[in-house]
This record gives sequence, C-alpha cells and structure tokens, in this order.
Amino acid sequence: MEQAVQQGRCSPRLPTFRRQQGRLVGVGDTLGRDESRPLGYADDASTPPSSLSLNPRDPDTMRRPMQLVLLVALCCGPLAAADLTPDQVAFRELYRELIETNTTLSSGSCTEAAEKMGARLRAAGMPDEDIHVLTAEGHPKEGSLVAVLHGSDPDLEPMLLLAHVDVVEAKREDWTRDPFKLIEEDGYFYARGAVDDKSMAAIWVDTLVRCLQDDDRPPRTVKLALTCGEETAGAFNGAENLAAEHAGLIAAGFALNEGAWGVLDEDGNRVMLTMQAGEKLPENYQLEVTNPGGHSSRPVKVNAIYQLAAALTRVSRYEFPTHLNDTTRTFFEQMGAIRGGEMGAAMQALAADPEDADALAIVKTDPTYNAVLHTTCVATMLEAGHATNALPQRATANVNCRIYPTDSVEDVRRALEQAIGDPVVKVTAMPVRSQVAVPPPLTPAIWGPIEATAAEIFPGLPVVPIFQAGGTDAPFLAAIGIPTYGIGAYFLEPDLGHIHGLNERIGVDSLYDARDFLFALVKRLATAPDPIP
Repeated sequence: MEQAVQQGRCSPRLPTFRRQQGRLVGVGDTLGRDESRPLGYADDASTPPSSLSLNPRDPDTMRRPMQLVLLVALCCGPLAAADLTPDQVAFRELYRELIETNTTLSSGSCTEAAEKMGARLRAAGMPDEDIHVLTAEGHPKEGSLVAVLHGSDPDLEPMLLLAHVDVVEAKREDWTRDPFKLIEEDGYFYARGAVDDKSMAAIWVDTLVRCLQDDDRPPRTVKLALTCGEETAGAFNGAENLAAEHAGLIAAGFALNEGAWGVLDEDGNRVMLTMQAGEKLPENYQLEVTNPGGHSSRPVKVNAIYQLAAALTRVSRYEFPTHLNDTTRTFFEQMGAIRGGEMGAAMQALAADPEDADALAIVKTDPTYNAVLHTTCVATMLEAGHATNALPQRATANVNCRIYPTDSVEDVRRALEQAIGDPVVKVTAMPVRSQVAVPPPLTPAIWGPIEATAAEIFPGLPVVPIFQAGGTDAPFLAAIGIPTYGIGAYFLEPDLGHIHGLNERIGVDSLYDARDFLFALVKRLATAPDPIP
C-alpha cells in the first residue's frame, strides 16, 4: 500500500524543488534521477558541470551565457515559473483563475467560480452526470460545486473534500496590489483568498484533475464540495444548503476541510503541522435596556446607558467553567513539550490534571490557550440614544460568544442573565449559524495517515491536534453525521498570512508543498482498506 501511495499513477510525483541552506534540492523525484548527486548532474554524467563555472581562463565560458544565467537563477534566485514542473504550471493556472474570479458577497459570484472549476473537471474527463453546479432560489450568484470521483470499492464509505470559494471584501484603494489579481512577488503569492480558502479549493480541484488525467480511480469514492457564504455571518451558506437539501449527494464517512495550518516561528522555521478536530460555535447575543427617556436637562438615576454599562461590566468579569476534551488534552500535552519553560510545564500539568488550579492560572494568561479552555463571551458593538439632548430610550450591545461543545446556546443565554443579575436587561440569542458540533474522534484510522504523510513530506515535523476557537463550515456536516477534520499543510508566519486583512499572502513554496502533502494524504486515505474515522 505504501508504494502505491508514493508512486501511484494518480499523477506521479514529478520533481519539485525546495530551497535548502541556500541551494535548490529535488523533492519527491520518482523519475529515476540519482538524488545523491547535486542538482545539475545528468544521470549518466561522470563529472559535475564545472564547465558552467565563471572561470575567466575557460574559453567556453563566454560561449554559454544562457547556461550561466540559468545556473545563477537556479542557485541564487527565487523559483520562477520556468522552474516549475508541467503539473505545477497547470496548478498555478488553475489557482490563478480561481483567485481572479471575484467571489465577494457585494460584487462577486461563487456560481461563476463553481462553473469554472466544473469546466476544468469536465476537460480532465469527468462525466457531466458527476459534476453538479447547484444554486438555491433567490441566490443565483451563491452557487456550489459538487463533483464525484467514483471509487472501485462500493463497500468503502466515500470521503468528502470541502472548501469555500467566497472571500472577505477587499478594497483596491486600501491594498498595495490589486487584491483580485494573483501577484507573485518576493517568494509570496498576494491576493484576496490566496490562503483563505482558495488555496485549499484549488488544491482539491487539482487533486481530482490529476487522478482523472491518469485514469486512476482509487478504491474509495472521493467527493468534492466547493461552497459559498462561509465568510459572512447571516449570508446564504452553501454548506448549510448542501446539508439540508442535498445530503445524499455529499454523504461521506468523513471530510477534510480548512481550519488548520503549518506553524512557522519568527525566523521562518517550521515548528509543527496542525490538524483541527473540533471547534467552538460562534453565537451573538443582544443585550437591551429600554427606558421612557426624557429631556437631558432633567436627568434621573435610571438611565438605559448606565444600566447597560453595568451589565457589560458584569459580563466582562464572568468566566465559564473550564473543560478539556480529547483534542485539547492532546494539544496541551504535545504543545507543552514543544514550547517548554514555565508555560510548557503548566500546559503538560493541565493535560495530566484538569483540576490543577496553578497550572490553569498560568495557561489562561495566554489568550490563544485560554480561548480553547471554555466558552468565552465579549462585547463587540454598542448602540444607544436617539439625540444628544435626550435621555436614552434604548441601549443595546452585541456580545459575541464562542461556545464550547459541552454548552448549548440556551445554556449560555441563561448564564449571561445570571451573571448580569438585572431583569431590566433583556438577553436575546440572535439567529443561530449552526448547531454546536461534537468534536470528531481522534482515531488511528485518521490520525495515522496524517502522521505518515507528514513524515513523508515534512520529515521530523510533529503533528499536533488543535481545537479551533474560530468557526468553519464543519458543523453543518457534523449535523448530518460527517466527522470533519481541518488540515491545511500550508505554513504561515505568526501573522497568519494577513488572512481577512490587507495584502493577504501565502509563500509560493509553501503552497506547492501543501499541494504535495494534501494530494499524498488524499491518496493514502482513498486507498486505506479500513473504515475511517
């Protein structure tokens, strides 16, 4: 099985190149080149290409200017399009087309992106009956793509590859570069959606294209779903629609999704690869106080703004109970060893004993770690009054909560009421985005292939499970019985590639490495004979 995964016909691993200690080295070359030789040897060469050196006494030096330029470019310059393998060139063009298709809610069209990606699958040989561009009534530009690559073993449950193609709004005047043009500069791809989430969407489409072109059907059926609406709360959500209206079409034993990435330190060194297994539910609550109001020249003690402010102060002081699940316990155990020091020791102590108050106090000082320990609520918006010279008749606040899977939306609403302790303050749960999802199981059937693929593509790098404080579309799949795991494999600096912000970017090499990793992972999972997860 291992040999089939590494050298299967589903697009053989053409040589890609990665910079290492100032030089380019071949990676994943299965075409027969002797990898013990330096790059630049021919397979049958007996001597290194020393004739390409800049030797003024060599009479052939000046007769080979293009060879010299190429050598310098390979050894010293950044990877350019000319250095890419044919399959990387094809992927880059697919990625560019998806990036340059505007999919913002205000002026773009996810349906157009779905149609373009469907056309690429059709051109690669996928039958029309396996390509579905789906739109809901009243949402003509918010379409989804579902595609099915049928496997050879009907007894294996399908796997689903999920990604969203909608992106956060981006204003050209705010960006250094055009956010809707793929620009390669200084070793990065810049564009809105360069990371979130068109990198994954492009890799998933490319994976199926490569399998179709090689006519290599894995045992397990592989399904693809590209959806819209993930980025905008309250907007039409394609994943939710597919789960509600097309559950049979996307039915699968498990799914791979966004929600995790590789971590780089401040110096650009790889620290770890993460895998998401579970997430908190984002939910908004409105706090509202109403009064009769009156003229500001005759103030009274009962003031809607003061009452609301007092309520928010109490919310700020309230802490929900701490919880650990399998994912967070494993995370603190493994991450504690990586981090070291007082914080690392506290993380490991907490993983061993969740009742360790001293360890908990230390871990909670880090906002990132604190966020995955329990439900959190924070005030995010205020609105009050109707005139500068009038007592406020109404004051409202939005409190954004991230709900731990052990709590419910109603549990949190009641907890906020109790923390406020003032019946004048009305607490209302706003429309729910999805239901609280139980974290998927961390079984050897899913964890083993991820670790094995990481060892192949990123030797020696630890894989650490994470529980997301943010939200993805995974809960919509969980609601119909599809355990969903986040696995990105692109490595990001501490600024996370400016996701959702100005000048979003992803490392060029990082994107190609992620493509290698995710393709190999899909192949390994699609050929696994056992049930997953």
